[in-house]
Amino acid sequence: MAHLHRNRKQLLTRVRRIGGQVAALEQALNTPEGEAGNCADVLVQVAAVRGAAHSLLMELLHEHLQEHVVGAEDPAQRAAEAEVLVELLRRYGK
Repeated sequence: MAHLHRNRKQLLTRVRRIGGQVAALEQALNTPEGEAGNCADVLVQVAAVRGAAHSLLMELLHEHLQEHVVGAEDPAQRAAEAEVLVELLRRYGK
């Protein structure tokens, strides 16, 4: 997991940005009915959160692939890590 520590600052920046987006979404949903924007604005915020989380996931998957699958010297380890990646993709696809 050295790759997570190498890119820690960038990853945490992304996570904090997502947290800010989620906080804005929560605030929009907590706004009284008469003062709230329209539901399209909330849907755009949800899409932004989803997009940001997806981008983070893709970055982490890329790093995992490079470090543990492509970079693995042992074929058995490479196969095992590829299987981990496939299982993660299955879970994500649900």
